[in-house]
Amino acid sequence: MDTKIGSIDVCNPTHDDIGGPPNGGVSTVQNSSPLHSITVSPCEATLGRYLARRLVEIGVTDVFSVPGDFNLTLLDHLIAEPSLKLIGCCNELNAGYAADGYARSRGVGACVVTFTVGGLSVLNAIAGAYSENLPLICIVGGPNSNDYGTNRILHHTIGLPDFTQELRCFQAVTCYQAVINNLEEAHELIDTAISTALKESKPVYISISCNLPAIPLPTFSRHPVPFMLTPKVSNQMGIDAAVEAAAEFLNKAVKPVLVGGPKMRVAKAADAFVELADASGYGLAVMPSAKGQVPEHHKHFIGTYWGAVSTAFCAEIVESADAYLFAGPIFNDYSSVGYSLLLKKEKAIIVQPDRVTIGNGPAFGCVLMKDFLSGLAKRIKHNNTSYENYHRIFVPEGKPLRDNPNEPLRVNVLFQHIQNMLSSETAVLAETGDSWFNCQKLKLPEGCGYEFQMQYGSIGWSVGATLGYAQAMPNRRVIACIGDGSFQVTAQDVSTMIRCGQKTIIFLINNGGYTIEVEIHDGPYNVIKNWNYTAFVDAIHNGEGKCWTAKVRCEEELVKAINTATNEEKDSFCFIEVIVHKDDTSKELLEWGSRVSAANSRPPNPQ
Repeated sequence: MDTKIGSIDVCNPTHDDIGGPPNGGVSTVQNSSPLHSITVSPCEATLGRYLARRLVEIGVTDVFSVPGDFNLTLLDHLIAEPSLKLIGCCNELNAGYAADGYARSRGVGACVVTFTVGGLSVLNAIAGAYSENLPLICIVGGPNSNDYGTNRILHHTIGLPDFTQELRCFQAVTCYQAVINNLEEAHELIDTAISTALKESKPVYISISCNLPAIPLPTFSRHPVPFMLTPKVSNQMGIDAAVEAAAEFLNKAVKPVLVGGPKMRVAKAADAFVELADASGYGLAVMPSAKGQVPEHHKHFIGTYWGAVSTAFCAEIVESADAYLFAGPIFNDYSSVGYSLLLKKEKAIIVQPDRVTIGNGPAFGCVLMKDFLSGLAKRIKHNNTSYENYHRIFVPEGKPLRDNPNEPLRVNVLFQHIQNMLSSETAVLAETGDSWFNCQKLKLPEGCGYEFQMQYGSIGWSVGATLGYAQAMPNRRVIACIGDGSFQVTAQDVSTMIRCGQKTIIFLINNGGYTIEVEIHDGPYNVIKNWNYTAFVDAIHNGEGKCWTAKVRCEEELVKAINTATNEEKDSFCFIEVIVHKDDTSKELLEWGSRVSAANSRPPNPQ
């Protein structure tokens, strides 16, 4: 079938586009040939091959899996699809994290596991994807269709004749669940599940009985008709009223600012946000979990707004503004630094993906974020006062003190060297922990990717996510910054990175424990057993594939290691263990930890 790759515009009803990348541009499939004449051979007219073709159509060319007896036949049929590659992972949790990372790059990801033991193992990763608004197709090989309703007890269950335990767990962390135990409903259920994931930008669950994937059925004898997703459309009267009210609110302000939030991704509104920034001249900041969604080379960019741990001079400009527009914010205890932001509701315009609220006054529903921002850009008066104020008080950050020869390496020196590695051909993944704060201070060149998981904050996420992101973007070199405690949770799938020939660079920051938790509440449980991390990766490598490791203790060794990783080992998976002092943390983590600790330890309200 002839297809072409196009760009998505979900609000344009003339497009048959599907899928969606993190910031609006996406690989999508549009049909360009007469479907009625296209048939497939009988061996391809199976449920398994149909599912495979649907995944390829939406842009999924890699599926992350762990085999189990209930999904083996399904895996046979996924492998048989020429355009689909099966990536075997070491455990289900990492398979889910890999699908998460893949979805951040491609706009949608998929994983395949087995019934219950696999499904409940991957559940944590699916919950994280749900919290981050990522479309992810979680496919589970289920029991034989003849076993449903028989009162039999099956293996891989908790020993009860009830097969719904897994389903009930997934209902809380997916937007749609399909249990396929007969062929007649399979076509409709698969299409509904996948289209729902794309429309809602949330994970879905598909369970397929183990005896069904190989059975031919006339329903699957033709190539699937491309998805035609009904586009979301703004209420034009609502748009006009919201733009009018917002323009009046902002145009009378003296020093307004713009702040981008993480929900710009699901709203596909990053370009519209930049359009508004260009038109308004306002100082432009991002919330921490929106880093990478707005170009940091923009002439009015002032940094990351994160309350007391913002980048230099950003919080002062945002919090002293007399009006601020937040596009797609999430104000949780982490992003608000223990609920300590100095913001006032009456000064704020809050723009959510389909709703606009202005101060303490009116709210407008059925208004899509990107339509609103584009409309506002045409009505706003240019006012660069907030940016001029920022420019006036800004003092360039000093460089870390130079280490003496062979002096123990400091974290701020490490990140100064990581900064110099960044380009349009790299992407940064930051693990939960002090890397959150150090990576926020990196200045991203144009085209450099950036991802971290702030809302869910599951330690260990970055190992699997790095695998998935790198698999989705083979032409971009991923630089992952991972703490030793997090790495120990999910370390096995370094093996899969090497097996797939990925050229990722992992900086393993070895400081002897869970540093982020130390700064929230210290105790002996935050100290971990030290590993010989480079020897661990060497053992996994085992002479198969391209892998290079180094252990560094001082700046001289770090410089040498980075030079090797970016030159003679540029096509290898590179693992650099960086040994630092256990108390060497960013000042931002110290401040953030104390404020989050205070929020966590609030006494109960009087009853």
